[in-house]
Order: sequence, then C-alpha cells, then structure tokens
Amino acid sequence: MSLTNSAARGSATAGTLRVLGGADAPALLRLCERDPVANLFVSARLLGLLARPGTDLGGQVWGWFEDGRLVSACWAGANLVPVEATPAALDAFAAQARAEGRRCSSLVGPAESVLALWRRLEPSWRGVREVRAHQPLMVCDTEPAVRPDPAVRRATLRELDLVVPACVAMFTEEIGYAPAPPDGGGAYRARIAELVSTGRSFVRIDAGPAGPEVVFKAELGAVTPKVVQVQGVWVPPHRRGEGLSEPGMAAVVEAARADGVQHVSLYVNDYNARALAAYRRVGFREVGSFATVLF
Repeated sequence: MSLTNSAARGSATAGTLRVLGGADAPALLRLCERDPVANLFVSARLLGLLARPGTDLGGQVWGWFEDGRLVSACWAGANLVPVEATPAALDAFAAQARAEGRRCSSLVGPAESVLALWRRLEPSWRGVREVRAHQPLMVCDTEPAVRPDPAVRRATLRELDLVVPACVAMFTEEIGYAPAPPDGGGAYRARIAELVSTGRSFVRIDAGPAGPEVVFKAELGAVTPKVVQVQGVWVPPHRRGEGLSEPGMAAVVEAARADGVQHVSLYVNDYNARALAAYRRVGFREVGSFATVLF
C-alpha cells in the first residue's frame, strides 16, 4: 500500500501509536538519521517512495509518539523492523502486531530491539524456525584493504538467466528454503531484474564446463546517498577456497565509494567465522549487532 494517513490509535502505555503518513516523512527520516547504518532499511524504503510518488511501499510504518513527538517507529511489511525503539514503543508495537496477527516472515534489525520485541511476541506467535541473536553489523568507510577483483562488475539484464539461479541458490543456502520455483518465479525474478537494472547487482562470470557461470555475486539491498548495505554475498560451493570473496567484496566497496557512498555496510551470522574473517581483511569493522527471527 502507499504511505497514507491513518487515524490515531491509543496504547496501553503512555503515548500514542499510529500509522505514519506522508506528512510524517521528514520526522521519520530524522529518526532514522540517529543511526543511519542501523536504520538503513527503513530510510532507504522511505527515500525510494519519496523519489517515486505513488509507489507501493510494501507495508506500513507504525510511529510511537510522546508529547506529539515521534520517538520510535517500526516498519511492518514482509519484515518487522524496529527503529530507535524505546521500551514503551516496543510494548505498543507488540500489541499492534498481536492484534493484526503475524503477517511477516521475519523480525530483523538492531539486536536489542528485535530480541526485546520477540520476547513480547513469543508467547502468542508460533512457528518460529530460528532466532539468530547476534549478527555483527559491519561497516567499511575507507578504501578496501585488499586489491579489488577487476573481473567483478555490475550485472546486465542480458545475464539475468545466470544471475537469478545464483540468487536462488544463495537464498536457499542462507534461509533454508527456496524463495520461489527453480526459475525464480515471477515476483522474485522481477526483484532481481530491478536490482540489475539499477546497477545494484555485482557479479563475476567465468567460463565453466557447462558454459558461463556466476562465481561471485553480491547486491546492494538498501541504498541511500551516504550508506549502502551489501547482501547476498555468494560463491558457489565448488569455487570456494579460491580467494574469490575478498577481492570480490573489495570491488563492490570500491564501486560504491566511486558513486560517493561514505559507508558500505553489511551484517553477517556470528557463526560464519570464515565470512567474518574475510570481511575484516577487506576493511570492514564491527559497529553494532543485528538479530533476525525467522518464521
């Protein structure tokens, strides 16, 4: 749905919860700017909507107001994503989420807020598959510390039939189920095509025994003028151990910085020691912690 005004709703705690509307956009952006790296998902969605009026937002944004001032927010779509959430706001967000029923496939965002929100929802929301309680949030804001791979470049639409299967394989390995049928499905394929057409998909394509194959890929999942978040970093299993990921990530960092981006961010599972070590060698440093609750 588009971002539209909604009638205010009272909360059991002090303050007011209501669905944010277009007039609230400046206040929401200021709220996200308190931590532009941690709150990137919501600010990127909002900036995209403002740049293309009438675009489907893909969800609602709940705002928590105290004394008429927006102090916290929560993206409510395919994911629940808290923004600068206070304890009172978390109480209100949890009550709203319980009243509407679970519509999301995950809770994701700053670990303290996500885990506190989940504690409030766990007694009534069943079917959780996994709780990833600590996912280091990392940033690179310097030139990469390793030499970028000159073969890593932005993908083109004519390569979509190579890129989509690689994205499906990565998603399946990371989440535990395929996002769509093997051909990518219409909606999923359209999402990948959008990333490719906007220059947010990076690949290295080598000649393989059966023809060209993606041997490194990554996408910029959320983008603002100052901060981007890398997602979907993947090397096929039969090419791992060849040193492709570090120079590949360095190439992505270099390209983002060339576009004027100050902070290249990502978050990674804490048990993925190899990925953590690789990102640190590229020049990423830990600046916080995310958590994800998967349904």
